[in-house]
Amino acid sequence: MNLLMVIFGLVTFLAVVGTYQAFKEKNVLGVLFNFGTLAVFGFFTVMTIVQQGFPPSLH
Repeated sequence: MNLLMVIFGLVTFLAVVGTYQAFKEKNVLGVLFNFGTLAVFGFFTVMTIVQQGFPPSLH
């Protein structure tokens, strides 16, 4: 689960960067999809940390 948390965190970070760039370029569809990705993967990241703990427990 530790690797899964890292992957979700990286996708969330890239979604934040993409949302910011889409706002700067006034790209509505880009903002919509980037924000959707940010919401979904951000939720998965937070819930993985809450459920597994940090550092994750094995059992």
